[in-house]
Amino acid sequence: MRKVSFLLILLLWSCGQGKKYHNEPAGTNEKAPIKLQAILDYQEERNEEFRNPKTSPLPDRYRKDFEGLDFFPADTTYVVRARFERTPDAQPFQMPSNTDERTWEVVYGMVHFELNGQKHQLEVYQGLELRNTEGFKDYLFLPFLDLTNGEETYGGGRYLDLRIPQSDTLVIDFNKAYNPYCVYNKKYSCPLVPRQNFMNTKVIAGVKDFLPN
Repeated sequence: MRKVSFLLILLLWSCGQGKKYHNEPAGTNEKAPIKLQAILDYQEERNEEFRNPKTSPLPDRYRKDFEGLDFFPADTTYVVRARFERTPDAQPFQMPSNTDERTWEVVYGMVHFELNGQKHQLEVYQGLELRNTEGFKDYLFLPFLDLTNGEETYGGGRYLDLRIPQSDTLVIDFNKAYNPYCVYNKKYSCPLVPRQNFMNTKVIAGVKDFLPN
């Protein structure tokens, strides 16, 4: 069985060999003020990960000419405070991917928020094997689709990493939305975004689609 994947420590779900985990994912501190510089710092950290051959999903032929990911301009409008509704009775299910691999997930909760003048409701997932993994027991996964898919952004949707909040409020920073690793390298297996997590609006934040030189 291939290593599981995602973007980070370096890889455990974002696609086939690992999941992307950030040191300070959205939702770590529900009361922390969001500053534009923090978003810019985050973008540069991601670029450094992609330049580093030890952490980059890019094949060598793309990485050697890599100058940086194509991000939407940093915008605090896309940092929202959501009402977090836990779903303790949800049953585990197998989330499909772009390959024949599947991961066991559970809908840990629902987030309710307003963005671009509309109300949205999305499911937030927890991987069952991560529940017993040191350092990732509070990790949550929020994949989503929006009206930029197939135009400015990858057609299959984007991902967000979150942490279980201490209260019923969860900060979601769409500036941290990232692509599945299979966008950059076909060797990865990436979870498919459930259709119920479609947002009928344009999320003009986070990383854009990858167009190699």
